[in-house]
Amino acid sequence: MPREGIEPMRIAIINRGEAAVRFMRTARVWSRRNDIPVELIAFYTDPDARAPFVQMADTAIALGDPFMLDDTGARVSSYLDVKGLVATCSSLGVSAVWPGWGFLGESAELSDACLAAGITFIGPPGEVMRLLGDKIRSKSFAQEHDVPVSPWSGRAIESIPEAREMAKTIGFPLIMKAAAGGGGRGIRLVTQEDQLAEAFTTAVAEAISAFGDGALFMEAYVEHARHVEVQILADKHGTVWALGTRDCSVQRRHQKIIEETPAPALAPEVLQNIRDAARKMAAACNYVGAGTAEFLLLPDNKTFYFLEMNARLQVEHTISECLFNIDLVDAQIDIARGERLPGPHPPEARGAAIEARLNAEEPDMGFAPAGGTIHIFDLPGGPGVRVDSGFRKGDVVGSAFDSNLAKIIAYGRDRQEAIARLEQALRDTRVVIDGGLTNRAMILEVLTNRDFVEVKHSTRWLDGFLQERPASIHRPLLAQSMIAAALLDFNSQRRAEREDLFANVHAGPPQSLQ
Repeated sequence: MPREGIEPMRIAIINRGEAAVRFMRTARVWSRRNDIPVELIAFYTDPDARAPFVQMADTAIALGDPFMLDDTGARVSSYLDVKGLVATCSSLGVSAVWPGWGFLGESAELSDACLAAGITFIGPPGEVMRLLGDKIRSKSFAQEHDVPVSPWSGRAIESIPEAREMAKTIGFPLIMKAAAGGGGRGIRLVTQEDQLAEAFTTAVAEAISAFGDGALFMEAYVEHARHVEVQILADKHGTVWALGTRDCSVQRRHQKIIEETPAPALAPEVLQNIRDAARKMAAACNYVGAGTAEFLLLPDNKTFYFLEMNARLQVEHTISECLFNIDLVDAQIDIARGERLPGPHPPEARGAAIEARLNAEEPDMGFAPAGGTIHIFDLPGGPGVRVDSGFRKGDVVGSAFDSNLAKIIAYGRDRQEAIARLEQALRDTRVVIDGGLTNRAMILEVLTNRDFVEVKHSTRWLDGFLQERPASIHRPLLAQSMIAAALLDFNSQRRAEREDLFANVHAGPPQSLQ
């Protein structure tokens, strides 16, 4: 029982789905472990009225429509209304806010608003988020602190003529990026000069639409590079942990599909150098909480460049938790309350872990979202398997949010065992949605592909793999999926016929039966 006289913490989760479920589970364990009562407050929109995270909360606050109009008249997510959300939190006596990932996960405005309202923000200070959220400032900051960066423009590029001049210095291929970017938006690959004008114009337009900021910078593009990142955890007393490396190179259009840790096929000194660079960056900016430093690893598997630092918990934090036997959300709560990390160095890493993002989308249809009611949702288990999801059977995968159904994580003594366990876990997974298929078969193809197994892939590898896939690759379990879909259609039709039959009973015997 909680100690008498201890005021409960009221924590508001400004997020939804799997992220909200993830936090609530840990918060309740944290409460029991620390003997401090916790009240959890969830915000939800109409499509999520019956979602698991809403039912798990102690208090659920309806936001209504999933979209709203901002000050400019643009249609944005209702989860982005900082003023309204913080005002509601204040009226409810909220003591802390957790933003998760996506939505306001990296919002300096939210961090500042919480501070002004006397609410603890479970994340970095606003000034740190502003520094790291601006890709131009963060790259300059990295250079100033001897963290390696790729050849780049060194400033924002404001016109097409300026872009042409800078391209002469950087060379081709190069990449244009939105300074305020994220999630793969506002990015254009340019391989030759006659593509510059269109790439600049479309990237600026997309950046303004997505982030309200059209500032762009340019940097050298490295073909066949890998995406390697480092999980950072830092307290308010100057201790910074670098919790290993993650390889997130299996990406489709800059969106991660498979992540693994430690980054495979790298020499110990290279792994150490990447971790040291991440720690140096975090310490220099006085980082607090959980964050991720991202790097581009060149084909020589030695040279690496700083890309950006995400001032939030990443979706793929789960695999780092497996390796270090740590709960990063639990650590976020402790750090926000002023606790010290338990020692100057993190726990020892053991084994290997890998995660796949199971999405409701159809790879053979251009990855079109496959929304609808989930009729079958059998998720895997077994040794070394973890599943994080915000869905259950009977829920509806709507169009208002992303299509991620679950994160399937496997841990093993080494990479081979982790991959084998993930493959088996995916084969044990059964999901049927009345609106379409999932990307499960595609992920299985990747896990068994020789390039992936032998670590010959890069951030561009999956796009090429998918171009060749339709004509040549066998679909694991595709026949079973089609049979399941056909049976679902048949059962739905029979159910409708039975309902019609029962509805007509009061009017006498049915006129016809088919």
